[in-house]
Amino acid sequence: MCARILIALGGNAILKKGQRGEFDEQMRNVRGVCKQIVEIIKMGHEVVITHGNGPQVGNILLQNEIARDQVPQMPLDVCVAESQGMLGYMISQALQNELWRAGIKKPVVSVITRVLVDKNDPEFENPSKPIGRFYSKEEAEELMKLRGWKMKEDSGRGWRRVVPSPRPIAILEGVTVKHLVDMGAIVIAAGGGGIPVVRDVNGELEGVEAVVDKDLASAKLAEVIKADIMLILTDVEKVALNFGKPNQRFLDLMTVEDAIRYYEEGHFPPGSMGPKILAAIEFLRNGGKKVIISSIEKGVEALEGKTGTHIIPEASVSRTIALIGE
Repeated sequence: MCARILIALGGNAILKKGQRGEFDEQMRNVRGVCKQIVEIIKMGHEVVITHGNGPQVGNILLQNEIARDQVPQMPLDVCVAESQGMLGYMISQALQNELWRAGIKKPVVSVITRVLVDKNDPEFENPSKPIGRFYSKEEAEELMKLRGWKMKEDSGRGWRRVVPSPRPIAILEGVTVKHLVDMGAIVIAAGGGGIPVVRDVNGELEGVEAVVDKDLASAKLAEVIKADIMLILTDVEKVALNFGKPNQRFLDLMTVEDAIRYYEEGHFPPGSMGPKILAAIEFLRNGGKKVIISSIEKGVEALEGKTGTHIIPEASVSRTIALIGE
């Protein structure tokens, strides 16, 4: 049965752990992902693609910092826009070529996307979103002294810079994306969670120095385009309880009630699986039919029901609203 699917690509879809990030290296990764996406399209599904940008926007910020005596530094929202343009080009180029090889004539459109956030969001006072590469503790301490960065340890993988990550309120280009999909286009949007903007006292839009979580923004976009399924592709094949511990247990199926309970019990940390689970809950409570979380390599198999963690919408509305916030 054909469906409208929002595919949320994790950062490792484009830059894998241990890679330096050269353009050719990233393009090879993107081509591999696009082969999977074309298989999904060949099944008759409509597709909208979102993607992470943590490593790329972190590198752009580092380039800004290194070259600050030679060229003017750009604010973080502009760096997010730069990464959207770069990664949107890479994905659209690779995807269009894969479609051509498969004999599929569909337009591919990459949309620079802004996301409205609240200027009073508490994240601006207590930043939590990791961006950029991983550092050792010693490197992180040095960078905090030299550059004034705020840095935190990230799920046992090393230290990373953290910046504000306000909750998305609305996808400003969302309706346009829906129109494009309705017309038969494959759309790449909300890259890196979108460019964060707020309304000033006059009601005008203004960019802010922050990044929006890609999965939470994807859930907002999925709602606007009326997606049936949200397919979150990351670096694990299934969601696990007690991840990394001797009593680790992988999950094939969860209801929204299960997801809320496990989240409240602390199984899904904010720096890793937490935002994906919150995004799944929000999407399902707003009319979505299913969320699937799996690895990039297993995307097609997960959609076919052969692997991945599948989350379905059976939940108490009151508890869901209490968790997400209104």
